[in-house]
Amino acid sequence: MKVEGKAELLDTISSSSEAAAFSPRYEKAIEIRGKVDRSLVEEISREKREPEWMLRLRLKALESYNKLPAPNWLSGIDELDLDELIHYLKPDAALARSWDDIPEGIRRVYESLKLPEAEKRVLAGISFQFESETVYLGVKRMLEEKKVIMVPMEEAVIRYPDMVKQYFSKVFPYAEHKFAALHTALWSGGVFVYVPKGVRIPQPIEAFFFMASALEGQFEHTLLIADEGSELQFIEGCSAPMYKRYSFHDGMVEIYAHKGSKVKFVTLQNWSGNVINFNNKRAVAEGGAYVEWLEGSVGSKVTYVYPSTILKGNDSSTSIYTITISNGKKLKDTGAKVIAIGKNARAKLVSKSISANGGKNVYRGLVRINKGAMNAVVASSCDSLILDGSSSSYTYPHNQVEEDTASITHEARTGRISEEQLFYMRSRGLSEGEAKSLMVLGFMEDVLIDVPFEMASVLNSVVQLEFSKLGGMG
Repeated sequence: MKVEGKAELLDTISSSSEAAAFSPRYEKAIEIRGKVDRSLVEEISREKREPEWMLRLRLKALESYNKLPAPNWLSGIDELDLDELIHYLKPDAALARSWDDIPEGIRRVYESLKLPEAEKRVLAGISFQFESETVYLGVKRMLEEKKVIMVPMEEAVIRYPDMVKQYFSKVFPYAEHKFAALHTALWSGGVFVYVPKGVRIPQPIEAFFFMASALEGQFEHTLLIADEGSELQFIEGCSAPMYKRYSFHDGMVEIYAHKGSKVKFVTLQNWSGNVINFNNKRAVAEGGAYVEWLEGSVGSKVTYVYPSTILKGNDSSTSIYTITISNGKKLKDTGAKVIAIGKNARAKLVSKSISANGGKNVYRGLVRINKGAMNAVVASSCDSLILDGSSSSYTYPHNQVEEDTASITHEARTGRISEEQLFYMRSRGLSEGEAKSLMVLGFMEDVLIDVPFEMASVLNSVVQLEFSKLGGMG
């Protein structure tokens, strides 16, 4: 990525709060709401003109949803009532491949996010989902020349059914927990990307998801397939305006990294403060493949997300970075999961959490080394920074080691902000928000060193934006 284009990418992510300042006006084409049952799922599938095999998959997931209990450790979702939500909301806007073809009310959102500039100068491809449907898809000629497939998920179901069947709900099976099953029963939108053997994409691909309505559920499904020896970097951005009531997000990301491939997946989640956010994310890495997750969580009222990698092949590896800011009466329940199956697996898990103004952060980590996964090496670290006496942070690591040759390490640290340092920085002319922003960035420094330059720059920008609003934070 060229340095002169970096500013547009930063603006794309950090300005999501600008888009959250207004609720766009647009026409609705289809709205499906009410009790989650067979008739509702069939109606969604019918509106999408799906093949019979996808409807069967949805209905099997619905059966699991009805049978599975909700995890007993969930908190902060008491107001969630699925029966009152809009589960599918299609705007009156056809899929556009030019910004000018998007209805004006929706186009204002994209322009406020500076997405057109980012696409022009920084990105290899971009997808924009508004409510439940993808309304814009831009794919540069370079991707087409390299035979890269990038289409809305619904289109992939129709055009590439054999490939979709091979991976969809296979990396992250719907029966694993209740909200994964709910997602698969109701999914809509998302992106499908296939990178052929040996193809390396020099610029990132971005998908941006926007919820404009209260009492709405968004259930996008993103499926990335990196064939042998290929390389892909994918950026996911999220935003929503403030509502009088809440909205619900229950997305899924599935990644399959074939032998020798490299996939980097970056999420910068900046939902508004009344969104309940669930996200199901998993990758499978074959022999010699490398998967890197960077989960940056700033917004939302409640977030539950645990990027995970199954190290299936020999010499496969992964890095999972999670950075969460819980500012105000918010809960961020995040973490990382690694399951080693192949030999010589390598994993690095790094968590950084910042709690302020009564915010709560929870880290849940799972490291599982299966019998026969010889010589696995996994290093985990969890660092928490608490900015005041009303905030809190908790760490719950869990290791399951069935192989004597494994090397597993875990360290956790919790610290408070230094009042002396804060006083000194304010005496040098910085506002309280600016001072705390610098201290948080210093706290994150060791993560930013390991993260690629473009990703670190984006995180830096988002953190500064968040703390620029905290002038009166105690």
